[in-house]
Amino acid sequence: MTQNAALSAPPRRARRIVLLGLAVLAMASAAFVVRRPLMMSAPRCMAGRWHGCFDTFNGVVLMTLVTVPLAALVVWALARRRRAAGLASAWRTSLAEVGMVHGTVPFLWLTMMPGAGAGTAPARVSLVPLRDLVTMGPLGIAGNLLVFAALGFFAPMRFAALASVPRILALGAGCSILVETAQYVLRLDRVSSVDDVLVNAAGAVLAALASRRWWCTTAQAPSDESRPVPAPAG
Repeated sequence: MTQNAALSAPPRRARRIVLLGLAVLAMASAAFVVRRPLMMSAPRCMAGRWHGCFDTFNGVVLMTLVTVPLAALVVWALARRRRAAGLASAWRTSLAEVGMVHGTVPFLWLTMMPGAGAGTAPARVSLVPLRDLVTMGPLGIAGNLLVFAALGFFAPMRFAALASVPRILALGAGCSILVETAQYVLRLDRVSSVDDVLVNAAGAVLAALASRRWWCTTAQAPSDESRPVPAPAG
């Protein structure tokens, strides 16, 4: 290991600690802001009841926050295993994999929740761009931006093939089209709207731009420490 690499290790570790601290602070702040509605679902969620917990927005958000320590533990276990195997970027890869799942699945669950007329109400489609943005409101637009934000943020950190804005845009739009199609086919009493696709894709791109400095641009390779030292000639 060179002297420059040895000197750069502590700043990198400090940067990771700062980023982790900021993420925890942001999560704690968000939980404090919405603590009252979340606590309404806490008794049912803690009792393991489906109704009132996993079929409500507050319950799903609460369980997402509660499982953050478990997600962090999985990141640590994966990173430790990768470092032991000598893989480069062990922490970034592990964080990206867990972040994509933990940050996307709850939003997919919320978007696939059936409405009051599920199964009986006719399937509805809105194919006129920008018409539904007015009825979404600020909270609706913010929610749609967040549906695939975690996927857009972490996917280019994990997969070099996705490390470009057009590909993330295509990924976000494609995933959103699948969700809207499922809502239509399953007749969940939801409107399958082209505006949802546009906002979902925009959220993925904005999140990807926020993580651009950590994008994976090359295939992972073993670190210098794990590479065998060639035997001297002669």
